[in-house]
Order: sequence, then C-alpha cells, then structure tokens
Amino acid sequence: MNIYYEGVLASTGINILLALSAYTILATNRLSLGNAGFMAIGAYVSSYLTVNVGWPLFPSIAVAGAAPALIALAIGRPVLRLQGIYFVMVTLAFGEVTRTFFQNFEPTGGAYGMRGMSGVTIEMIYAFVAAFVLLYVAFDRSRAARLTYTLRDDDEAARSIGIDVVAVRLIAFAWGALVAGIAGALFAHYALYIESGNFNFLISASAVLFVILGGVQTFWGAIIGAVVLTLLPEALRFLDAWRLSAYGAILVAMMVLRPEGILTRTLLRRLRRLSPR
Repeated sequence: MNIYYEGVLASTGINILLALSAYTILATNRLSLGNAGFMAIGAYVSSYLTVNVGWPLFPSIAVAGAAPALIALAIGRPVLRLQGIYFVMVTLAFGEVTRTFFQNFEPTGGAYGMRGMSGVTIEMIYAFVAAFVLLYVAFDRSRAARLTYTLRDDDEAARSIGIDVVAVRLIAFAWGALVAGIAGALFAHYALYIESGNFNFLISASAVLFVILGGVQTFWGAIIGAVVLTLLPEALRFLDAWRLSAYGAILVAMMVLRPEGILTRTLLRRLRRLSPR
C-alpha cells in the first residue's frame, strides 16, 4: 500500500478510538477537553516501557490504557462534581499540564521527544478498533447503557430512580481515559516518534468535534464523525490553498443542516428496519 494512504488509514483508526473516548464522557452529559492528556500518558507510558524497560508491545499497550484510567479515577470524583464550564476548564487545564509535564520530563525525552519504539501495523490498529466497537455494541444493548442515557438526558430524573450519578460519571471518565490511552499508545508505536506537541489542545477539541458532528446520541455517530472529518481534508487536497476554507465551510454547513449530528438514534432505528434480516 502507498505510504500516504497507509498513514491516512492509520490516522482514521486512531481518531475513531479518540472519538469513542470523547463520546464515553459526553454520554454522561460532561464535555471533557482533557482527552489529549490521557492520550499523551498512554503514548509516553507505552513508549517508555518498550524503549527503556524492554517490555513487549502488547503488555505495554495494556499498561498504557490502565495508567490514564487510574489517574482519571484518582482525580475524577472531585472534578466530576463541577458543573458546566468549570468542568470543561479543569479538563482543559489537565490536558495542558500533562503536555507541559512531558515536555520537561527528561526520562521520556523532554523537549526532544521519544523515538525507537517498535512498529504497529495497520492491521493491529484496526484489530483494536474492531475490539472496542464490539465492546460498545455489547454495552449499547445492556441495562447500564439505558442508565447512562437517562443520566445524559436528565440528571434529576437519574437521581430520582436511584442512579449514583457521580459513580456512573466516574466509571465513564475512567473508561474514556483508558480508550484515549490506548489510542495514544498506538499512535506512538505507529509514528515511531512522539513529542509533547503531538498532544495539544486541538487534539481534545477535534475528538469532541468528531462526536458532535457525527452525532452524540450513539457511539456510531462518533465513529462516523471521526471517519468523515479525518478523510475530508484529504479529499479536499485538490483545492490547494482553498482547502481549509472549503473544510470550514463544510463544517458550518453540517452544523446548520444537521445540528443534532449526522446520525441520530431515530435515523439509526430506521436504518436497522431497512437492513435485510
């Protein structure tokens, strides 16, 4: 495969995981701009374990998912009690603090970054994508999903039927961090070089944008948003200098025409009825 197309496919797979991590938190009615920080933790932890400690790739990726999840559990309970813009700002600050930490942390290369990681193939990336999609499909059919959607729609209604709102949000926050950490590990081992600038605020904002434009009502919307918004800039390359202007115009048009996102639960039910049995 052409190396350019392979890189686009790899970015698409990693962005799908990043979108799922953002969706998981958004599904509990909390908007996080700290997913780039969790992604950075996963990338640096897995890179350090493989390069400096000599661990095999897959155990390193597993730890890269567990590390940000544990951090999310540690900070989540006080942070998740914050409302609205306060929660958004704290998660944004977390992402920037994490990026700055790795920029100055010499054991992981500091400002020079890290290199020398073992390679991850396209097949490995999409094996992880497929595994997580199956997990989300199973979750979407469970009672826990219905409780989560109740929480997303109305906090007070969720409390009135006995749902521990903070506990549900804490689990979702940790799971979103785990998915972002694994996305970071796959990114690091595919790119073979990372530096703190790879995990800036725009990464977190892009993850949220994937979900909002794809549709926040279902995880399939997050996947569609990640695919469309990753491939769209590449499809517009023929416009040269006008590419970013066209990209912005298309995003605005999508927000105006489909403010609820590309895919809603109603549309998904219609598509399921039309699908052959």
